[in-house]
Amino acid sequence: MKILRILLVLAVLAYAGWLAWPFLSPFLEGAGMDTAATRAGAEAQVGMDLPVIALWVGAVVLYLVAAGLLGSGNPRAAVAYFLGFLADAVLRLAIDRGGFGSGSEMGGKVDPNSPMAQSTITEGGPAAAPGGLGADLGVDPTWLVLGALVLLGILIVVVSRTRRRKRVPGQLSV
Repeated sequence: MKILRILLVLAVLAYAGWLAWPFLSPFLEGAGMDTAATRAGAEAQVGMDLPVIALWVGAVVLYLVAAGLLGSGNPRAAVAYFLGFLADAVLRLAIDRGGFGSGSEMGGKVDPNSPMAQSTITEGGPAAAPGGLGADLGVDPTWLVLGALVLLGILIVVVSRTRRRKRVPGQLSV
C-alpha cells in the first residue's frame, strides 16, 4: 500500500503541475516574476473572470494539499482531493463549450485559445479531430479526464483509510 500511496502522490502532483503549467512555464524558462505577472494579466484580460481564476487557483492548491496530506498518511487527503476535483470539474465544464454554455454562467465568455483554457481542456472538444482520442472512442475527452480523476479519487480514498486493530481487553499492544 505504501508504494501505491507514493504513486498516487506523484500522480496528483503531476496533475496539479500540468494544471498550473501556464503560469509555471515562465519560471522554468528563466524569466522573472514580472513575466509571470504579465502572463497572468494577459489571462485576466482575455476573458477570465474572477470566479474562473479562483476556481483554477483553488483546484491547484487543493490538489497540492491533498498530495501533502496523502503523503503523510492523513485520512483527510480524500476530502481535500474531492474538493479540488469539484473545483476542477466546474472549471472544465465552464470552459468546455458543451458544458455550461461557453462559460456564460461563470460571469463571462472564456477564450478557448488562452493558455489557461488549453491546460484545462483538450483540443477539439466533443468532435475531436480525426484520429484523436474523442474521435476514436466517440466520447468527449473532458468526460474521460473527469472519469480518470474520479478513479484516482477512489484510489485515494482506499489508500487513505485508517486501519485500526481491535484489541481484546487485557491484550498488550506490541
